[in-house]
Formats: sequence, structure tokens, C-alpha cells
Amino acid sequence: MAILQKHGKISGPDLVCLKETPSDTIGDAGGHQKNWSEHNTNWPRVGGEKVLLLSAAAWGAMTAFTPVLAHFCSQPIFSMTLARFLMGLLQGVHYPSLVSLCSQKVVESERGFLMSTVSSGSYLGTLVIGGAGSLMLDLYGWESVFYVSGLLSVLWAYCIWKYLLRGEGPIITLESLGRGGPRSKLSRRHWLRLFKQPAVCAVIITHLCTASTFFTMLSWLPTYFKDTFPDAKGWVFNVIPWFVAIPSSLFSGCLSDHLISRGFDTAAVRKLMQFFSMGVSSVFTLLLCGTTTFPTAVAFVSATMGLTTFSHSGVSVNVQDLAPSCAGTLFGVMNTCGAFSGVLMVYFSGYLIEATGSWASVFTLITVVNLVGLVTFLAFAEARRVDMDSSKGHYHDIHI
Repeated sequence: MAILQKHGKISGPDLVCLKETPSDTIGDAGGHQKNWSEHNTNWPRVGGEKVLLLSAAAWGAMTAFTPVLAHFCSQPIFSMTLARFLMGLLQGVHYPSLVSLCSQKVVESERGFLMSTVSSGSYLGTLVIGGAGSLMLDLYGWESVFYVSGLLSVLWAYCIWKYLLRGEGPIITLESLGRGGPRSKLSRRHWLRLFKQPAVCAVIITHLCTASTFFTMLSWLPTYFKDTFPDAKGWVFNVIPWFVAIPSSLFSGCLSDHLISRGFDTAAVRKLMQFFSMGVSSVFTLLLCGTTTFPTAVAFVSATMGLTTFSHSGVSVNVQDLAPSCAGTLFGVMNTCGAFSGVLMVYFSGYLIEATGSWASVFTLITVVNLVGLVTFLAFAEARRVDMDSSKGHYHDIHI
């Protein structure tokens, strides 16, 4: 707790927020698919809200259409692979769009709870579709799971467009797609300067480590329980950790926003949240190495997954502190790095299991990666804005 120091309110150029602009003219990272963002310049004319609706409707339709591809295409392997690729492409704009909107529309002292709430929604969705999907799978076949979940996504997108945006025009017009959007006011030289900032590199590396360990736990925990406790009920270890993750995520958001609103240093609060996410959670991960009973293992895994959600109020929000004018793009870069590193670490963890025959090696690897990310974040993370040209003394008003 020593990293948390209270301070008076600071008013200065480093904490000045961008002037809010109408959503339909805000260029948004939500329209960019991760590291392909430099090539998609039409999205800034669309607006982040409509990008979210378009992506949700499109991936919902793709999900509902998946059984049709499997049954009626002459080459189902190719068609299913293409469908999953398009799903990743469409879903890849979701969180960057949210981050971009949050950085421009939400004040600093409320961002933690918002991002934590959004993230807890994904855990709730996993639980709901997991439970209902199991019943539909037994009663109506696997196709029903795709039909229901896909059509619900389309229905959600329609309701948001109709009743919240009040049906203001089509989500995207052909005219807006046909003309090029405004180019970013941030040149390549300024992008390089931004990525040379230690704080920016720190959030990328920390998110990379966080995503890698999370994907590894998500991928290998079912196998761990099946190998170590073969008689255990699968629903227990597939459900309880996510039940714990939801209130834990919400609590971390409330705690971080409360501390910031009380005057605590923003950077210190972000570091504290990340300390719980990567430091304290690693303690419970290591305890799994010597666990011999099923209830204890479930408790340790639940504690690990619950504490991991504190990163939603740590590194995930810190990118908005550093560069609110291009937070969506930076978050897309972070997600891209995290996805690639997650694939590599999942593969390497499987190699360790085969080579050593011990789960302790995997849990040790997770702990080491967590500590690398934590040390990096504690050493270099900041909360001041860095998306500015110090020689001219003003911020780059970039909307990507």
C-alpha cells in the first residue's frame, strides 16, 4: 500500500481533457481492426457508437449463419475457418471502440467502474450462454446455440439503434464508405515519439503479460482439473470462478474511482489495482502447485480469476490517461500484442506439461510472466498525458 500517496487536486496542461465533440464526427479506433487500423480511414466519419452497433449486428448475423455454412457448403472446413476469421475481425473493433468513447466521454474519476462493468458483462454472458447453451445442446442440438446467441446479438443492436440512437439514419451510409475520412493529424514521426514514451511501452508490455497469463489459465484450467481431479463435476470449476470474477471486477472499479475522487494520485491508484491483478493473484496461482483437494483448488482458482479482473481498473484504463485522443488505437495495439503472445504462451505451456509432466511448471511460468509485467508497470507507468507535442506546447487532437 506504500505506493498510494494522497495529493491535492492538480490543474495543469497534463490533465486537461479534450473538448467533447459530437459522436458522429469523432474518428474512432472502434472502426479499426487492431493493427490494421492505419489502412481503414473511412471509419472516422461513422462514429464510435455506430461502429459498435455495426460490429455487434454483423458478428451476430455471422454467428447465426454458422450452422448454415457447416451444413450446406461443399468445403465446410474452409467456410468455417473464414467465418471464424470474420468473427475475430468484427469483434476486434469492440473494445477499442469502447475505450475510445470512454476516453472522450467519461471523466477520469469514473472510467475505472465503467470499464470494469463492461468487462464483467462479458463474464456474465459467458455464464448465461454456458448454462443455457448446455440445455439447448441436449434438447435441440448444437445449431440452436448458434441461432439463439447470434439472433440475440442482432436484436440487441437493433434495440440500441432504435430506442437509444432513436433510429437516426442508417448505421453506415454508402456515401460515408465511399469517401475517405480525414487523415490523422498525428504524423508518423509523432507516432514514433509516442511509442518511445516509457509509460506507453509499459502499458503495452503489461497488457501483453496480463493477456498471456489470462489466456493460459483459460485454456488449460479445464485440463488441469480433469487430470488432477478426474471425478470432479465440470460445472463447478467452469462456473464458480466466473461468479467470483463479476463482483470482483465491479468492486475494483468502484474502489479505484473512489480513491481517485478522494484525491489520491491517479497513477498510484492504477498501480495499486495492477498490483492486486498480477501480484496478489500470482500468490494464489503458486498455491495451486501444492493443492491436493478439489475444494481448495477451486477456491485458489476463483481467487486468482477474481483478482485478475482488477486490471480493468489498472492497465486497461491507464491507456486512456496517457493518450485519450488516440486511446482506442493504442488499446487495439495492446490487444494485438496480447493475442499473439497469448497464443505463444498457451502453446509453450502445453510443451511444458508434456516435457515435465507437472502442472507446477505452468503455474510457475504464469507467475514469472505476471511479475515481469507488474515490475514494468510499477516502474514506468504514469497517468499524465503524453499525446502532445512538447515543442509546441499543445496536444495533438487526433481521433482515430
